[in-house]
Amino acid sequence: MDGLAKEGDASDALRAAHILIVEDSFLILMELESILSEAGAAAVWTCRSVTEALRVLREQDVDAAILDLQLDRETSLPVARALAERDVSFFFYTGQLDTCAVRAEWPDCMVVSKPAEPHKIVATMASLIAAD
Repeated sequence: MDGLAKEGDASDALRAAHILIVEDSFLILMELESILSEAGAAAVWTCRSVTEALRVLREQDVDAAILDLQLDRETSLPVARALAERDVSFFFYTGQLDTCAVRAEWPDCMVVSKPAEPHKIVATMASLIAAD
């Protein structure tokens, strides 16, 4: 019962949240969108490249973001920098073992390793939103 209460609390934190997801794998992108939508996010924008993500950031108000570190031939670091400039919380969801670049620039940034259970994604996102 306690686990359900905690998961419900995490979902409550996502109500009205506007979330950006940057992920190059279409299947993972759709899974993350579904997880966050089912958890109550008001809006979820999905992007598969840095260019798309930066466009969304220019056009939309974003409360928090999930970033895959490696996007095909580019990294999501420019998106992370744009989010940081806007004081928007984010975490990396990655299969990369080497996260030194992330740790050097954002020592306190959360990194969630792929694959992760849906409740872990929701809880991590909820903790970011609650901290703001």
